[in-house]
Amino acid sequence: MTLTPEIIALLMLDALFLFFSFIAFVISVRIYLKWDSSSFSPLQYGLEKQSYLVGVVIKYIFFLKLPLFLFYVYTCDKLSNIITGAMCASGVVNSVDFGLYLMVFKILNLYLFGFWLLLHQVDLKDEKQSFTKLKFLLFAIFFIFLLSEIILEVSFFASLNISKIVSCCGTLFSATSSSYISLLFKIDSAVLVGLFYGCFVLMVVAYFLKNSPIFIVSNGLFLFFSIASLIIFFSTYVYELPTHNCPFCLLQKEYYGVGYVMYISLFMGTFYGFCGGVLQRVSQIVMPHYALISIVSNTFYVAIVSLYPIVYRLHNGVWL
Repeated sequence: MTLTPEIIALLMLDALFLFFSFIAFVISVRIYLKWDSSSFSPLQYGLEKQSYLVGVVIKYIFFLKLPLFLFYVYTCDKLSNIITGAMCASGVVNSVDFGLYLMVFKILNLYLFGFWLLLHQVDLKDEKQSFTKLKFLLFAIFFIFLLSEIILEVSFFASLNISKIVSCCGTLFSATSSSYISLLFKIDSAVLVGLFYGCFVLMVVAYFLKNSPIFIVSNGLFLFFSIASLIIFFSTYVYELPTHNCPFCLLQKEYYGVGYVMYISLFMGTFYGFCGGVLQRVSQIVMPHYALISIVSNTFYVAIVSLYPIVYRLHNGVWL
C-alpha cells in the first residue's frame, strides 16, 4: 500500500464512517422492527430519541462525504505525480481493475444518502411520522452500499502500485481502449449530443407541464447523456484538442477548474430532479422548489458546456 497524508486521512475517515454508520445501522433495524407510533411506552420513547440520534449521524456522514468526494479526486490526481504513466486522476483510478466501480459507488451513495436526508426532513415535519419505518428500512439497505464503498476504497489504496506503468487518459478515453468507456466512441457524437439536448428539452417540457414521472425519468437520462456527451464531444472544446476526451483533466488548474463547476451543477440538478421527484411521489407532497432547483442547475450546466463549442466556432471559424 502506498501511504500519503491524503490516503491516511481518507482511511481514517472511512474507519469513523464505518464505526458510526454501523451503530446507526443496528439502531435502524431495531427501530424498523419495534416502531409503533401509536404507543406511549418507554420503549417507544427511547426509539424516538434514538431515531433523532441516527438522523444526526447520517446527516454528518453525508455532509462530510460531499467535500471528501472532491478530496478523493484531488488525492487521485496528486498520486498521478508518482505513478508512472498517469497524467491525471483517470490513470490512477483505472490502474486498479475496480477503480471505476469505486467512483460509481461514491457518486451513487451521495444520491442515496441525500435522498434519505430529504425523506428524513419530510418525516420530521409530519406529526404522525408516517415515513419513519420506511426511512430506517432504506438506511439499512443503503448501509450495504456504504460498506461496499469503504471496502472498495481500502482495497483500492491497498492495490496501488507506484512501480506499475499505467495508461494515461489519452489512451483510456479513446476508441482503442478495452474498457466499457470505449463503447461510447462507437456512437456518433452527433447522436449523443442530440440525445443530450433532447433529454434537456423533455425535462423542461415536463417541468412546465408539472409531469413528475417524465421529469424524474428525463433527469436520470440527462445525467447519463450529459457525462457521455461531455467525454465524447464537449470536453474536446474545453481542451481545444479533438483527441483529448478526459473528464478528469477538466478539474486541472490549466482549465481553471471548470470541471468542478460543471459537475457540481450537473449533480445538483439531477439530484433534486430525480431524488426530489421520487420523494414527491412517495410522500404525495408537492415540492415545487426541488424541481426549480433542478431546472436552474441543469440549465446552467447546459449553458456552460454549450458555450465552449460556440466560442471555439466563433473564434476559429470551424468545428473540431
